[in-house]
Amino acid sequence: MGAADAVPGVSGGTIAFISGIYEELIQSLRSFDTRAVRLLMQHDIKEAWQHISGSFLTVLFCGIGTSLLIFSRLILFWLQHYPEMIWSFFFGLIIGSALVIAKKIPVWNMQVIISMLLGTGLGYFITVAVPAQTPETPGFVFFSGMIAICAMILPGISGSFILVLLSKYEYIFTAIKEFHLSVMLIFASGCAVGLLSFSHLLHWTLQRYRDISISALTGLMIGSLNKVWPWKNVLESYTAPGGKIKPLIVQNLLPTSYLEITGKDPFLFYASLLAVFGFCLVYFLEKFSAEPAV
Repeated sequence: MGAADAVPGVSGGTIAFISGIYEELIQSLRSFDTRAVRLLMQHDIKEAWQHISGSFLTVLFCGIGTSLLIFSRLILFWLQHYPEMIWSFFFGLIIGSALVIAKKIPVWNMQVIISMLLGTGLGYFITVAVPAQTPETPGFVFFSGMIAICAMILPGISGSFILVLLSKYEYIFTAIKEFHLSVMLIFASGCAVGLLSFSHLLHWTLQRYRDISISALTGLMIGSLNKVWPWKNVLESYTAPGGKIKPLIVQNLLPTSYLEITGKDPFLFYASLLAVFGFCLVYFLEKFSAEPAV
């Protein structure tokens, strides 16, 4: 989940969903309720720990944190030096994830189909939204954490991509890479607030409108494919705080056009192999999961 959350366009919630821990994750998060507070007030630490599935959450978030610390360096390096190949891998991951999640819908009626189409449209709209220049104040970093973490636990929506839209992806991951503790703590605090509040709404939605919700999430994943298409041409750029030039508007290209227009090698053979590998990775992860997904 940490590796997926580090990638713009790939959701850690998707990994949780296909690996069979999603329902336990949401249930554990929503267990931070009045009963948990009451048990803590009564100094019944053991019962409170069991109530919130403390061991499960501790192991999970330690794994996510460790992965983020590792992949914050690797992902930034790969995206800078091998963008075509790494985006192809992500493209295969998302296609595989969408198919795996769609299989969880037992009956495809009109409501489910419409929900998926609406989700696809929303996912595409999000991908073409232009990133805005945003402040780096503690308040906005906290807000970014709240919004991003809600996306991170939703299958199909990438929290990292939300950070891209908020123009905070590189800022946050640079802070993680260079271990800027103040920024990390503010961002983590926002994540905690967003996670605990959003988990209740998400659990309620999945309990009452399961198939419609899953189909909408599947559509979001399909719509997000536009963002992770490997071959792009930058049409407009902007200067971010710090003087770095960043893409503002990009155009998707076919591999042959990519070579002709940009003069860069599309690495089509290796990109195709990595896309297939990403697809197969999701397939085998779902196939050999220890527990069935919801």
